[in-house]
Amino acid sequence: MRLRIRGNYAPDRKAIHNRVREEAGNRCIRCGHPNEGIKRRIPCTDHCTHPSDGKPRVGTVHHLDGDKGNNRWFNLLALCQVCHLYIQGKVIPERPWLFEHSVWFKPYVAGFYAFYYGQQDITRAEAEARLDYWLALNPVSA
Repeated sequence: MRLRIRGNYAPDRKAIHNRVREEAGNRCIRCGHPNEGIKRRIPCTDHCTHPSDGKPRVGTVHHLDGDKGNNRWFNLLALCQVCHLYIQGKVIPERPWLFEHSVWFKPYVAGFYAFYYGQQDITRAEAEARLDYWLALNPVSA
């Protein structure tokens, strides 16, 4: 099973993606790599948690559920291109997850589970306030 990429980007996609990267402190939320947009390649810094390979990377925004038109907060992840490809290739949010989610990922997947399984469109603050509750909606947890 692979993540199915679908839909169309919103007309104001660039502004949305710039806001997502800014809210993430212009860093990849997974590895900490500097993230200054799709056109600017930046080498690793001492903030990066991955091994420095000397290759410059660009900042991207990943749509967790693969729907380019879904701009809910939980669906937009500010990632460097390496983390983007890794997450896109490994994570299918509709598929029950057998392991504990990474700390950085928990709020996003909690928002997704609330929406997908609980039919509730919650804020990030609501996801973080009841993280264990929303994560328990994963069918593997039940």
